[in-house]
Amino acid sequence: MNNQPLPAHDWKLWIYTNYDCNLRCTYCVARSTPETPRRAIGLENIQRLVDEAVELGFSDLFLTGGEPLILDEIYAMIDYATPRIRTTLLTNAMLLHGKRMERLVECASPNLIVQVSLDGACAEDHDAYRGAGTWAKTVAGIEALLERGFHVRLSTTETPANTAHLADICAFHERLGIPESDHFVRPMARRGFADSGVEVSMLNLAPELTVDVDGIFWHPLSTDKDMQVIKCIDSLAKAVDLVKKQLDTIARTGQAPLMTFT
Repeated sequence: MNNQPLPAHDWKLWIYTNYDCNLRCTYCVARSTPETPRRAIGLENIQRLVDEAVELGFSDLFLTGGEPLILDEIYAMIDYATPRIRTTLLTNAMLLHGKRMERLVECASPNLIVQVSLDGACAEDHDAYRGAGTWAKTVAGIEALLERGFHVRLSTTETPANTAHLADICAFHERLGIPESDHFVRPMARRGFADSGVEVSMLNLAPELTVDVDGIFWHPLSTDKDMQVIKCIDSLAKAVDLVKKQLDTIARTGQAPLMTFT
């Protein structure tokens, strides 16, 4: 199959670098915990996927997990990606101190965004789903990133604990110097560990191709089987073609309009 440039569409590539994590968030769509098998995708696969994404005209790369900063290879992944494509590293920021911070500073680039999950302006709102003591460590990580000049974006998952206090989160990040354009709020999705939240599927999520060791999926909110596009990771072009066909089918059958969570 020839890798023809994509039509005018904001195609984004998400890669699950690993699935193990230093946290055990109770709404985690990836079912990540410290005990979860790593299922790391590896540097060579990252390099190949980045090259194909650039060739196809993808606009953005997102490196997610698990917690990507657990991996020794994450810095080499960032170093390879940022000269080629706008790259976002997703993290809970709790590990960003000592050698990990030093190594990330060495990867600094105008093409790198560090996206941190922050669910509250106070520990009570954030820790309810992420664990006691996590808010303070996350905020310390955010402040350390800002001090070192990183472009920091914040993502907030709306939960029963914080839904009445979303304005407080906005005021908090503005005090940190992070503008509203670098903050987004998304509803909790009923996937992974979450037993409540918005029902998501191919029918109501705008596609953002997502790769892990088991295949290519429709969207990063779920790598469940019903969201799998193809069971191999050797051709983004083939996955794009399959997604286009599915979008045509959805349009013809008059299904619900697509929504994006990024």
